[in-house]
Amino acid sequence: MRVLLVEDDDRIAGDITGSLVRAGYAVQRATDGEEAWFRGETEDFDAAILDLGLPKLDGLTVLKRWRAAGRGMPILVLSARGTWAERVDGIDAGADDYLPKPFRIEELLARLRAIIRRSAGRPGPVLENGPVVLDPRQMKVTVDGVPIALSPQEYRLLSYLMHHAGRVVPQLELTEHLYAQDYERDSNAIEVLVGRLRRKLGIDFIETRRGFGYLVPEPTE
Repeated sequence: MRVLLVEDDDRIAGDITGSLVRAGYAVQRATDGEEAWFRGETEDFDAAILDLGLPKLDGLTVLKRWRAAGRGMPILVLSARGTWAERVDGIDAGADDYLPKPFRIEELLARLRAIIRRSAGRPGPVLENGPVVLDPRQMKVTVDGVPIALSPQEYRLLSYLMHHAGRVVPQLELTEHLYAQDYERDSNAIEVLVGRLRRKLGIDFIETRRGFGYLVPEPTE
């Protein structure tokens, strides 16, 4: 999952980035409102964490511009402004959730998981698809109840495909959402990663659609 973090405070941004990376997210950071607006409008992200108190362009304006441009990624607003009126302004502008500063990183991660889950139309935190179960709270994957040890990249790949079950995901999209922007991209990286993940899962779960991408079927009732 690729997350845009918009935060001008280096210490806060460092703490959030470290926690997100450990939780399996690929993080891109913007340090001011103008950069955030441009990147959010020209790049695809699975979610954004947006501070309101930004230089050059305030976060509320960034949020309104994104929504006016039709950008539908889930957005978690962070702000030291904690009044109910300011929270209402953020939600009315198109935020999916609002977290006042100071906050616990565990709550930020939980709220981020929730807005990504809702945007994918999944009410519960645990992803279940046939014998495969992925619990993002514990970063744990099981197949027929047996825990499977995955690398961070393998986990990200499986999580992304399961969040988009029923849709063929192009290889380029996977590359953009699994790796940081400055990653030196090998044209075969995704193919190799899919192969490793298939071997570890040990079941026929990820389909290859030649020339199109990869598919995890929709869960059956």
